[in-house]
Amino acid sequence: MVGEGTLRFALRGGKFNEGHAAIIGAMKKQPAAFATANASAPAKISARGGKVNKAWLHDHINDPYVKLATREGYRARAAYKLKEIDEAFGLVRPGQMIVDLGCAPGAWSQYLRRRLAPSGAAAGALQGKIIGLDLLPMEAIEGVDFIMGDFREQETLTALEQSLGGLQADLVVSDMAPNLSGISSADAARVEHLVELAIEFAQNHMKKQGALVAKVFHGGSYDAVVAHFKNAFHTVKPHKPKASRDRSSETFLVGIGLR
Repeated sequence: MVGEGTLRFALRGGKFNEGHAAIIGAMKKQPAAFATANASAPAKISARGGKVNKAWLHDHINDPYVKLATREGYRARAAYKLKEIDEAFGLVRPGQMIVDLGCAPGAWSQYLRRRLAPSGAAAGALQGKIIGLDLLPMEAIEGVDFIMGDFREQETLTALEQSLGGLQADLVVSDMAPNLSGISSADAARVEHLVELAIEFAQNHMKKQGALVAKVFHGGSYDAVVAHFKNAFHTVKPHKPKASRDRSSETFLVGIGLR
């Protein structure tokens, strides 16, 4: 039996390895950590007994983006969300320093790694640097510096600053989301707090002309989160990729050019 807490992945939960036979095993191993997938996560759990919803599992396995991720070697369908955002705004360019907050299981870092490779390869030469950060362990990706820890803690921030080597990031991407409690006011506050932290990180560690991509949710905190972005960036654009499930309340804010 898989409970709701174990079903949610920390910082970038819900992005399962696409080998479907391992999905349930992976769920059982995950701790009930600070963050989770998206607001639609509870739909994956039956109301009684905490059992995995078979209908959701069927939809997941037959999802075209899941199939595409499996075919193209991505660890999760979420890679195509970042791909669509990048294609819409032209964010990723060779030679950049990029920080991926909440990177596990690694689909966004995989996409970034391929974009910084001269030939778009998953291995070999890399023009730029990618630093990934997550509460959970992540299987190594060639060319990605991974730091395991909570970026709200000074020890983790120090490690991240050391990896930056005195340089500033060109792009910060964040797919972090809070572990939702079901209490709307509390959940809204958690969403807003994570976005504030991502903005603060960008303000302290990103170039003025850089960009931040952050996951947000429509709901009680949305207007406040947008206001935080507008206070921090000259240009702010919302974007819901086609790869984001229709039933999910998630969307992404893109902030370009720090004030």
